[in-house]
Amino acid sequence: MKRVLVIYYSVSGKTGEMADFIAEGIRFNGLQAVVKKMSDIRNAADLATYDGYILGSPTFSLDIPKPVKTFLPLFKNLSFAGKLCGAFGAYLHDASYQHNDYAPALLLDILLKEYQMWQFDLGALCLQEDIIKTREGMKACQDYGKMFGQSLNSAWIP
Repeated sequence: MKRVLVIYYSVSGKTGEMADFIAEGIRFNGLQAVVKKMSDIRNAADLATYDGYILGSPTFSLDIPKPVKTFLPLFKNLSFAGKLCGAFGAYLHDASYQHNDYAPALLLDILLKEYQMWQFDLGALCLQEDIIKTREGMKACQDYGKMFGQSLNSAWIP
């Protein structure tokens, strides 16, 4: 059975809620989804045995929070080239910013460029905090996980 690690950092708990809903979507495909806080991952070996990775981060001032930036170097100790990845996160503000300015998009860009991971079709998922627990928000997260699982189960690697 293929395994997906859903790793997240959350301050308000909203990104953690998203992680749980995304994991549900992954499980709809018969895959194993493991949800962990970034603070629970102690070393690179804790990352080594998964087939896919989805990282979650809230957006702070249109940037990735410092604890997430501190976490990312763990990926340098192992080869993640060719592994499927995704990114998600919550944001509080809703100004005229573009979604590619939010932490999940920035995080996904790092995974692709620095670690040569592969992005699945949906790219990064960014949701405003107040809709996460609505039916629409839960479904968006579950669909994200479901699509990730379908991509992982298919012959997506070039």
